[in-house]
Amino acid sequence: MQITKLEHACLILEESGDKIILDPGVYTRPVEGQTGVLAVVLTHMHDDHCFEEQLDRIAALNPNLKIYGTDEVCKRLAESRPAFDTTAVHHGDFYKVGAFTLEFFGDMHAEIHRSIPLIQNCGVMINSKLYYPGDSFTQPDCPVELLACPSSAPWLKISEVMDFVAAVKPKRSMATHNVHLSDLGHQMNNGRIQAVTEAGGGTFEFLKPGETTTV
Repeated sequence: MQITKLEHACLILEESGDKIILDPGVYTRPVEGQTGVLAVVLTHMHDDHCFEEQLDRIAALNPNLKIYGTDEVCKRLAESRPAFDTTAVHHGDFYKVGAFTLEFFGDMHAEIHRSIPLIQNCGVMINSKLYYPGDSFTQPDCPVELLACPSSAPWLKISEVMDFVAAVKPKRSMATHNVHLSDLGHQMNNGRIQAVTEAGGGTFEFLKPGETTTV
């Protein structure tokens, strides 16, 4: 499976000619020219993960597009884009989509502050290899070959990220959710994630927007 990282939290996955796109949000470049996209997975309804203009671009070239998201995501899209084919996902759900399997973990977004109401969030495991938690520290109940690890957000501290990586103990990790960081911020946070990943016997990689890896 090929993984292309775009800005912030967006990943494009490709397997045997099929594609799935994760969290194409407002901080990501316009996602254009992508054909063969079977589905978009939206972990939660914040604009940096769920942005209708991005979905319009993807759907224009993929008329049979399916969208998987939380109840809140599906409600939002039912109001703003009622023609979209949406499926609400919850912890424990499993779907087969073309060359992909999708297994969902967790129900809620990590707390930003006690004054801000919590929203729903579902992490996703793809093809039993890549785990992407969205905006949460939800741990899957299975081994993780590659962890797409959030490295910067108003809802996290780097110590929490390190604890999360240590608990998941992936064979490999990569940084995501990181548009907020300066070059120095990338170096610092990536170094912490790398240290914990390597302490667990794994390896870390940092992909710039547009770069790819495989799993």
